[in-house]
Amino acid sequence: GGTWRGVFIRAPESTAVHAVAAGTVVFSGWLRGFGNLLILDHGGEYLTVYGNNQAILKQVGDNVAGGEAVASVGSSGGQAESGIYFELRYRGKPVDPLQWAKLR
Repeated sequence: GGTWRGVFIRAPESTAVHAVAAGTVVFSGWLRGFGNLLILDHGGEYLTVYGNNQAILKQVGDNVAGGEAVASVGSSGGQAESGIYFELRYRGKPVDPLQWAKLR
């Protein structure tokens, strides 16, 4: 599978996954190791990655608002429990999402 550089957040299956900020969908599909995966481009060279989804609600090119539901929690990435894989990238490099959240 893929290399993880983010966090896994446990949540009940079918729970709504919300965009952390406004952006445009640049990837929407299945990727080995990540399952059903959605990637949002937020501009300013920031991307967020949402993996392990049960269902993806948005397609490539869709614009989303911050807080808008973009997927539902699942276990499509091969995890034993349901949850969402979340990753933040700046200029193509992973950023610790917990450190970023502390700055907000």
